[in-house]
Amino acid sequence: MAYLRGLSRDYTITLISYEKDEDWADTARVARARGECAELGINWLPQRFRYWPPLIAPALSMLRMAWLVRREVRRRGVRLIHARSYIPAAVALVVGRMTGVPFIFDMRALWPEELITAGRLRRGSLLHRAIVAAERACVRRAAAVVSLTHAAVEYLNRLYPEEMAGRPVVVIPTCADLDRYVPPLRKPGSRVVGCLGTVLSGWFRIDWLASFLAVAARRDPSVLFEITTRDDPRQVRALMGADPAVQSRLSVAPSPADRVQEELQGQFVSVMFFTDGLGKLGSSPTRMGEILGCGIPVVANDGVGDVAGIIREHRVGVLADGPAPHQMEAAWEELEALLTDPDLSARCRRTAERIFSLSAGTRAYGRIYAGLINGDGPCAD
Repeated sequence: MAYLRGLSRDYTITLISYEKDEDWADTARVARARGECAELGINWLPQRFRYWPPLIAPALSMLRMAWLVRREVRRRGVRLIHARSYIPAAVALVVGRMTGVPFIFDMRALWPEELITAGRLRRGSLLHRAIVAAERACVRRAAAVVSLTHAAVEYLNRLYPEEMAGRPVVVIPTCADLDRYVPPLRKPGSRVVGCLGTVLSGWFRIDWLASFLAVAARRDPSVLFEITTRDDPRQVRALMGADPAVQSRLSVAPSPADRVQEELQGQFVSVMFFTDGLGKLGSSPTRMGEILGCGIPVVANDGVGDVAGIIREHRVGVLADGPAPHQMEAAWEELEALLTDPDLSARCRRTAERIFSLSAGTRAYGRIYAGLINGDGPCAD
């Protein structure tokens, strides 16, 4: 939606989305969203996301999505379909073949590998083969492919050399609203180690987080810990271990979306550890742009999209080598040394503006739209 606010100034947009029951239950928020779309001239067609029955409900949703997209293409003279993630891309592939309208395969992440990493899909299963076949077809037929990371593009080039040959590919990381996520006006009074977002997803290395907090508690008796998440706080606390030095200084709580930046502004570092491997090559954690936008460094691990490369190139954080106490001790010592750099906060902010700016991402999408609609091909620069 943040991208569409900017793109709607130059393009007439129809938005088809699938919303969960808890979203529909927030009637005030739905009304605000409808009002904003009306003001922006966006034709929003929200649908209800259904879980049950398994397989059948998603299949029916895809059929309805295909019907809606085809109807809107015919009714409104649509010239380009922007499909975010795999299921919408599969629909766009079918509708595109029926109508001749090109589509953008905005992959987000490498979905089949993410599902395998999270234990929700078995490699080689019928469903896995179907998703991979759809991925290959979408890459081959898309007018342009958008990836969150350079690492994912390198992987796709190895996996699908024929399909990717000559294919227009643009890398647009998950962007942050840097008008909201800004450095604090004054330095926080307490030393707070933060962690933002879900930690019970199956993709987050919560054992690494527990190890890092235990080391931080030993090394600095004054440090406090904040985990800002919608996850079950009792379960999160239990996974942090029984160390009273951690538990007595630990806060686990959600934050309203419009106040997340205030949580970050009260911290001096934020921690994010994710599973590595193929499942995370395509990941661009939204939280990284938000954290850096607030002028604070990150503690992370290698093997997650472009995260490690950004940290190394721009010196905006620390990479932990593993969860063992001596490895986290090394990461803590490196962090303390980094914090002595007087340019650190400003450098974090500059890096966010260069890589994760919402305005830069919106402009990149705008160039893709213009290139495809005008017949020039997409351009990332």
